[in-house]
Amino acid sequence: MTNSKRVAGLVGPTLAAMVAAEFPLVQPDLYSRQIPPVVYLSGVLIFLAGLAIVRAHNSWRRDWTVLVTLIGWFALLLGLFRMFAAGQYQRSTESTGTNVFMVVEGVLFVVGLFVTFKAYTGSSDPG
Repeated sequence: MTNSKRVAGLVGPTLAAMVAAEFPLVQPDLYSRQIPPVVYLSGVLIFLAGLAIVRAHNSWRRDWTVLVTLIGWFALLLGLFRMFAAGQYQRSTESTGTNVFMVVEGVLFVVGLFVTFKAYTGSSDPG
């Protein structure tokens, strides 16, 4: 199994499960009831996950594996933002409409499913 498939096999299902659990139809009050310390803690965990992904997989090839790298960098940056601006993040999520969360999380869910599919199907391509 290649490095890309190993990392994607962890990242894809985790992303899909996290986004499905956060979906506004599943937990409608999740974002409106966050407090800054919890936002900070989740930021630390997201930062750690992003750092682990980037250290294990920082490949910029022009194929599906770049999604794994982009997910890692996105998680790293989101984690930093949640850590250093927890109050601002919490206030901005309160004022953001449910439809925005549904669209963004829908796209992230599809990305998670796609990465999962690529990780567990097909031949072992280099990476």
